[in-house]
Amino acid sequence: MNPITAVLAFFFAALGLALGNFVNLYLGAFFLALALVIWLALKMANTWEKFVVLRAGKLHSVKGPGLFVIFPVIDNIVAIIDERIQTTAFNAEQALTKDTVPVNVDAIIFWHVHDAQKAALEITHYREAIDRVAQTSLREMIGSSMLATLLSNRKVADGQLRDEIARKTVEWGISVTSVEIRDVAIPEALQDAMSRQAQAEREKQARVILGAAEAEIAGKFVEAAQLYADHPAALQLRAMNIIYETTKERGATILIPTTMVDSLNPALALALARSSPAAVERLPGAA
Repeated sequence: MNPITAVLAFFFAALGLALGNFVNLYLGAFFLALALVIWLALKMANTWEKFVVLRAGKLHSVKGPGLFVIFPVIDNIVAIIDERIQTTAFNAEQALTKDTVPVNVDAIIFWHVHDAQKAALEITHYREAIDRVAQTSLREMIGSSMLATLLSNRKVADGQLRDEIARKTVEWGISVTSVEIRDVAIPEALQDAMSRQAQAEREKQARVILGAAEAEIAGKFVEAAQLYADHPAALQLRAMNIIYETTKERGATILIPTTMVDSLNPALALALARSSPAAVERLPGAA
């Protein structure tokens, strides 16, 4: 009972009792009857509600929102339909995927009633029906999907599930806005196996990258060796540059093999050594 109807009925009932006790019994009875009629006949629907009214057992109208009047006894409100967006959580436990993997899937569906007449007359309990249809459609979707698809591409599974549920519920005056899969749980043993597989794949990829880098480096060394073989002076300059770079640190002692010194221009090597603060010593057996 809405507040307006209750206030009006209470007012006329109080007025009828007062008149019946102090003024006129018939007038008091009239106001009491009027209060009862208001109580039974005056209804009010909120802006998101629709009232389905039957008259003598047949569909009369769908009322709301706002105030409206029905005829007591012959009119009957069989359903009050909420047209706001509703949410229903559902799940599928131990459902097998297409590749025979048992999974537990939790999902949620967003829906609303777009035709109050169908929702009230075409099915007994549309809320329970939506839950059953959603669970059945979820199991069908899982059975036709691979585990990799459920784990990596949930958007496709969401769209497929939404279309399937909407196709089944549209005849009841219900529209499905969206379906979202919240969680896909797999057995712990399979989780460990998948983790080891992923680790092995990453290690394999790392080894492949390392091997490719080694091959590239070896190719560069081959190119450098060919260049030094064709131009001996370039090799001497490279060796002298290495010696110069190593003598930058003060107090460093450099041990140079005799064969390396002999391969260089002795005059240039001695000049480089004297210009550096480091001491250059030859290994035993040096000239």
